[in-house]
This record gives sequence, structure tokens and C-alpha cells, in this order.
Amino acid sequence: MELAARIEKLGTETAFAVSAEANLFQRQGHRVYPFHLGDINLRTPDNIIEAAYRAMREGKTGYAPNAGLPELREALAEDVNKSHGTHYTYKNVAIQPGGKPVISKFIQALMDPGTEVLYPNPGYPIYESQIEFHGGVAVPYGFLRGETNFRLDLDSLEKKITRRTKLLILNDLHNPTGAEADPEELERIAELVRTHDLSVLCDEAYFDIRYEGTSRSLASLPEMEERCVLLYTFSKKYAMTGWRLGAAIGPEHVIDTISKLSLNDESCTNHFVQIAGVEALRGDQSGSKRILSTLKERRDVAVSILKQIPGVTCYTPHATFYLYPDVTELMQRKGFTEYEPFRRDVLHKTGVSFCTRLHFGRALPGEERKYIRLAYSGIDGEVIQEALERFKQYAVEY
Repeated sequence: MELAARIEKLGTETAFAVSAEANLFQRQGHRVYPFHLGDINLRTPDNIIEAAYRAMREGKTGYAPNAGLPELREALAEDVNKSHGTHYTYKNVAIQPGGKPVISKFIQALMDPGTEVLYPNPGYPIYESQIEFHGGVAVPYGFLRGETNFRLDLDSLEKKITRRTKLLILNDLHNPTGAEADPEELERIAELVRTHDLSVLCDEAYFDIRYEGTSRSLASLPEMEERCVLLYTFSKKYAMTGWRLGAAIGPEHVIDTISKLSLNDESCTNHFVQIAGVEALRGDQSGSKRILSTLKERRDVAVSILKQIPGVTCYTPHATFYLYPDVTELMQRKGFTEYEPFRRDVLHKTGVSFCTRLHFGRALPGEERKYIRLAYSGIDGEVIQEALERFKQYAVEY
């Protein structure tokens, strides 16, 4: 069978290749510290598990409405309205089997072939993959170093807008850098959206993984609610990565189209998992608070050690569960000019496995600094300390 030509445009998450390599190294008898994947090794709260179990026992194992259970759509609209100051109803919510399908369905619903789509780079690689697979033109925008965190390069973003630009993908509370826009930057983004008549995918997967301060959404600003589709996921806040439960939230006509795509693609989202989602939103929240507290402890342990390592600098992001340290001087001192030999050297000598900047898109013109990404969501605090102490020892050895 001859594959369709468009398959060549379909990318992947190269972090999984790093994971495969680390697993092979581990099977050979070596200790591996897996900072490469953003999975969570914390248990889903018991009340959510029990809700799913009860639903299965009660026969909630058949088809569900393709847009999702009305009670879950209502609960999610209420929850988002509370945090965002928006005015959504259940009609503005389409339940999905995870957050990732929202990316492709947003693109399919709103992008014609040849349309230019602005997306973050470095960023989640599926953005670029889906834009190009569906015939769009992927236009990357980057980030700049700030005083306390990375920030959007808004000047560059604005210069890349043309008459063919129709869509903007905004991952505020950003994977991999942990960057977030301040109120003034969000206002400027909103002005660009209004001026150029753009539609926006607000990927808010990490909106609730917040350690200090308050998360903000572009959709909360004037005239933005009707121009934004929110990507919501239960995976992070409730440690439900494998449950595959998320939602698209936005203008009713777009949500109806996304629901139609769902009907064509997967029929519906799992029935009893949706019942668990209602419990997650409306039930006891102590479990999600414990998850957040544990993640904060892990962040603090990791940052404190990274800041002691010669040749490494690292911000302390207030959200997400990623760190994006600058390793430029360390690589130079170790004699590395390319990422992959450095990454493998660290893995083989310390067991510490991580992704690099190039796992999140092709380097943009003018990039000179070198970065790695550490995901601390799947590693216990004491193991993080052990791993990064080994990385520290590697850094000081000549």
C-alpha cells in the first residue's frame, strides 16, 4: 500500500524518542532519572476514581453524546466562568478525549489550505505538525529572556502578521519555557487580534498548575471571548493524563463544528470518564490541592540545585511543571557544540534524561543560547535531588 503524500507533513513528539532511548539504557542495567516526559506519577484523587467505578457499575459504559454529557459541559462552563470572568454556557463546551484533539479540531474548523498560522517556537511540536498536515503555513514566533522569566517576542510576532494570517496559537503558561504574559502583554496581544481579525487557540493546559500569583486568560479581555477557543484538560490539575479527558470551549458555532468533527473521528468521549470529570470539578478539591503542593515542592528542590551548578542558569517559573535552564556555558566547557552529543553524554554518565530545545521545534534565526527542558512532574522530590546532584557533579568535573 502506498501512503498518502500528506503523511510526510505529519510530525511527532520527539520526546518519545528520548524516552525510548532512556528506557533502553535502563534495561541495560543503568539508573535513569526521567525528566524527559511531562507525565505525572501522582495518583488521581480517590473521589474521582470512585466516581468512575460507580459509573461503570451503574452501566455508564455505552455511547455518550458526541458533544459530551450535558452535566459535564455545564460544570466546566461554570468552572471556567468563575476563573476567567467569562459568560459560557454548556453550548460553548465540547468534551474531548484529552486536550490534544482540540489542537487539530481548531485547525480543521478554522483553517483553509494556505492560511498562515502563528505558533510558538519553542513550543509543543504538535502545533506545527497539525498546521502543516492540514495544508496551512506554520509561522513560528519566539521568546526573549526577561528579568525573572521568559517573555513573548511580541515585536517579532507582530511583524510576521500578513494578510494571509488568520489564526494565532497562544500557549500562555508555556511548555517548555514556563513563560507567561503579564497584563500589559495580554492587552497588546488582544489589540493585535482585534486589528488583524485573528482567531486564537488559547492552549491553557497549565492554567491551574499555578504556584504563586493568579493565572490570566486572553479570553477574559474585552472582545476576546468570541475570538478565542480555550483548550482545557483534566490531565494536569487532577493527575488524569491517562484518562484522556479535555474540552474545547469557545463560540457556539465553532464548538458545534468541533463536535461534528468528534462525531466523525471518535464518536464520543468515554462515558464513565466524563462522570469522573463531573466529580473532579464539583467534588472534593483536596486531592488536586495536594497534587499542586507536591509539584511546587519538586520545583523548589530542582531550582535550588540547578542554581548551584556552574555554567547553568535557570528561572523559577510560577506555573507549569517544567524548567528550561540555559546550559550554554556548561556545553562550551564540556566541549559540545551540538545538543544530541551533550544530551547522550549526560545520560550515559549521570542517568539524567531530558529533552533539549530542538525537541520543541527548529531553532529560529539568531538563536545562540542553548537550553534543555526538565519535566519534574514524574519524579519524586528525593529522586530529583539525587539526580540533579549527579548532574551537578558532572558539571564540575573536567
